[in-house]
Amino acid sequence: MEIQSNFSLKNYNTFGIEAKARQFVAVHTVAELKTILEENKDEQKFILGGGSNMLLTKDIDALVIHIDLKGKKIIKEDDDFVWVESQAGETWHDFVLWTIDNNFGGLENMSLIPGNVGTTPVQNIGAYGTEIKDTFVSCEAINIATQEIKTFTNADCKFGYRESIFKNEVKDQYIITSVIYKLTKRNHKINISYGDITAELAKKSITVPTLKEVSNAVIAIRQSKLPDPKELGNSGSFFKNPILLKSDFERIHQKFPEMKYYEVSETEVKVPAGWLIEQAGFKGKRFGDAGIHKNQALVLVNYGNATGQEILAVSKDVQKTVFDTFGIQIEAEVNVI
Repeated sequence: MEIQSNFSLKNYNTFGIEAKARQFVAVHTVAELKTILEENKDEQKFILGGGSNMLLTKDIDALVIHIDLKGKKIIKEDDDFVWVESQAGETWHDFVLWTIDNNFGGLENMSLIPGNVGTTPVQNIGAYGTEIKDTFVSCEAINIATQEIKTFTNADCKFGYRESIFKNEVKDQYIITSVIYKLTKRNHKINISYGDITAELAKKSITVPTLKEVSNAVIAIRQSKLPDPKELGNSGSFFKNPILLKSDFERIHQKFPEMKYYEVSETEVKVPAGWLIEQAGFKGKRFGDAGIHKNQALVLVNYGNATGQEILAVSKDVQKTVFDTFGIQIEAEVNVI
C-alpha cells in the first residue's frame, strides 16, 4: 500500500470534479484497511467508495482511503432463496448483472444505479418500486476508531427513504466492508408496477418478463434519461423526491392541479422532484459548464470544467426557485463535501 500526496480525485468522482486529496491510499483487503486505520489513528480520514454520490466543492485536507475490496460469493441457499455476499468495492451494476446471470431475483429493478456495493445500505438506494431494505440481510463494517468488526442487521440499519443509521447515529464511525442480500431462486416477485417499465416491455411485446428482461427495460429507461458519467459528469439523481403530509399536499395541489404525485401512506404523498424542477423552467438549462440535463431535470451535470462550487450554486438556485414557486423544499440526495 502506497500513500500518495497531493493526489487528484478527478477520476474518483462521477462528476469529474478536479479536487486534490492531501493524501490518498487504496485498500484491497480488510487486513490492509485495519493496518491503514491503525497506523493513521490521529489523521483526519475521508472514506471514498465509487465516488458516485458526492459533489466535491473543495480539496480534501485528509487521508482519503479508497475502498477497493473485491469478491462475491454464495454463502447459503435452500430451494427458494440464496444468500449472496459481495465485498464493498464491487461495482453495484456489475454485481446486479451477476445475480441476474445466476437467475437470482430481487435486484433487477436497481440495474445501472451508479456506485459500489458498500454504499448501497448507507443510502438505502432504490428505483422503480424496490429498495435495498427489501433484500438486505446484513453488512459487516469496521469501526474506524477501534478497528473492531461489527455486523449490522436489517433492523439495526433503521432504513428509511434514502436513509439509514450510517447517515445518522453512526455517521463517519464505520466503514462497510461487505454486504449480504437474500434473493429468490424461483417464484420471483417481478415488480413492473411503474409505468415506464410496463411501456418499455410493451414495446417488445413482453407480457411475462424474465429477470433479465426487467433489467434490460430498466437499463434502457435509465440510458434514455440519464447521461453516462464517463461521457458527461453527473451523480445520477441530485435531489430526493419530497414527501409531504397529505394536508399540505392538498393545499398545494389545489393551486397546481396538474402536479404529479404518488401516495406512500395514508398520511403522506411523494411528489416527483424532477417534475417540480422541470415546471420551474430548469430542464436543459446551462450555466457555463454546470447545468441541468436535457432529458432528466433531476440530474445536474458537469459539461467539462465546472467546479463543485459552480454545480452547488446551480443546485441552490433550483431549490430556491422550486420553493418560491410551489412552497416545497427539495433536499439534495448527493453528499456535498
